[in-house]
Amino acid sequence: MTKIMTFDISKIHIPSNPGIYLMKDSDEKIIYIGKAKNLKNRVKSYFLKNQNYKTQKLVEHISDIEFVLTDNESEAFLLESNMIKKYRPKFNIELKDQQRYTYLRISDEKYPRLLVARRTRNGKFLGSGKIFGPFMHGSSKLLTIGTLRKAFQIRICKQLPKKVCLEYHLGNCEGPCEFKDAQEKYADHVSALEEVLKGKNQTQIFTEKLKEEMSQAAAFQQFERAKDIRDTLIRLDSLQTKQKMEYVENSDEEYFGIADKDQTVTVMNFRMINGVMRDSDKFFFDLVGDNDFSNFLFQYYTVHKIPKFIYVSTLPKNKILLESLLSKQAGFSVKIIYPKRGKKKNIVDLILKNISLIHSKGSNLGLIELKEILHLSTMPNIIECFDISNHGDEFAVGSMARFVNGKPDKSGYRKFRIKTVSGRDDFAMISEVIKRRYLRLLEENSQLPDLILVDGGKGQLNAALKSLQSLGLNLDCISLAKENEEVYMPNQKNPTIISKDKPSLKILQHARDETHRFGVAYNRTIRKNKIK
Repeated sequence: MTKIMTFDISKIHIPSNPGIYLMKDSDEKIIYIGKAKNLKNRVKSYFLKNQNYKTQKLVEHISDIEFVLTDNESEAFLLESNMIKKYRPKFNIELKDQQRYTYLRISDEKYPRLLVARRTRNGKFLGSGKIFGPFMHGSSKLLTIGTLRKAFQIRICKQLPKKVCLEYHLGNCEGPCEFKDAQEKYADHVSALEEVLKGKNQTQIFTEKLKEEMSQAAAFQQFERAKDIRDTLIRLDSLQTKQKMEYVENSDEEYFGIADKDQTVTVMNFRMINGVMRDSDKFFFDLVGDNDFSNFLFQYYTVHKIPKFIYVSTLPKNKILLESLLSKQAGFSVKIIYPKRGKKKNIVDLILKNISLIHSKGSNLGLIELKEILHLSTMPNIIECFDISNHGDEFAVGSMARFVNGKPDKSGYRKFRIKTVSGRDDFAMISEVIKRRYLRLLEENSQLPDLILVDGGKGQLNAALKSLQSLGLNLDCISLAKENEEVYMPNQKNPTIISKDKPSLKILQHARDETHRFGVAYNRTIRKNKIK
């Protein structure tokens, strides 16, 4: 009897951003990929009752869910399409065109042939020989139907005949099946073909070599030979024209983000075509020996199309050398750029945000943003927020709300009757409440928060910092001024403004509002009791 899996959706944090979601089984295999304008709403809907039978079967197999954030819904749509083609999950629609790129194979026969490299479902190449590529889908027909075979006199027959066939009489093959001279030259043809398949720059070198041979043949009055070389040059020119068109249309730019955790590096990339995200990948490698970002990029572009512009979150070592190597391999100038502002910087930042999501294993996206924007020393999983509630000179109380993983932990809320301050001195009251709270935690050896948030401006923040310093504590502490939602930080003259649509600001606002609500309720209770 098969055991039905029950995935607990409440144990993971789901972002509300647009993006794609990848559902995995217990073997970490991707079984379904979907897109959503709001990931949280869409993914949670799978776990509601009254789903159809096939959706129920999918849910029964889910063991983990991974997310890739995008800037908007249209990017999520395109990214989903390409990721489905890449991973071919069993619960997605089976598409006929499953390969974005075509690979070519030179067989290891006595007289090798040029073939399309077929692959199994899991990506393994079928057949023996040397694999070249990837070539963008669209150029493959030109490459495989005849241009390269004719240019390099490569045979197309499945089995070597005893006599030359029509291809010989058409001038597309020199007939190694019958003629010894063709047999001796065949290895040179294959070697030249391999050089061209390695990169566009090699095509140019080979073209120059052919032009030189054509001039020599004409000088020695070998007109037939010169004509054959001329025909080959015409075919190669057609191939190069197609390659240039392909670059202009399909190879705009690529973006990389890189971050390390526990001696393991995570690299994530977005491929952009005509300014739109088309694909995404992530890679991991250990920081061992010479393993670094520079080595990764060079290895990556031995098996991927090289764009003209590569935008990165961190410049690799040996940048100039790497640019030179990639330019030589691509046949055009390649630039590696660290963007400092604008849309390109935003794309790199989005990748780093995705990497943070991977590293945090489902931590709240708003908390990740808080750590990044405010440069906190640790992830603010535990936030304690303080407020003072005054009602005249007689009634003043302090309140504290505790947030864990971005959500209220009401069992951790605390209220304080002001004991040492008379009148309406908010700064002194904040100082008293902060000192009382953390002196007690120190005495009890209890867990301290990752971030302290104070309702107010620069004055309230300085009062809180003074109390923390008197206790010998060095905790991250900020204040939030309500009028313009400005965040004040220690040793920073001007406040930080967080965009209103950011989940990080919403967490701070929620904590501040909860603290205020809790304090007002406590103040009201005290006044009622006084009247009684």
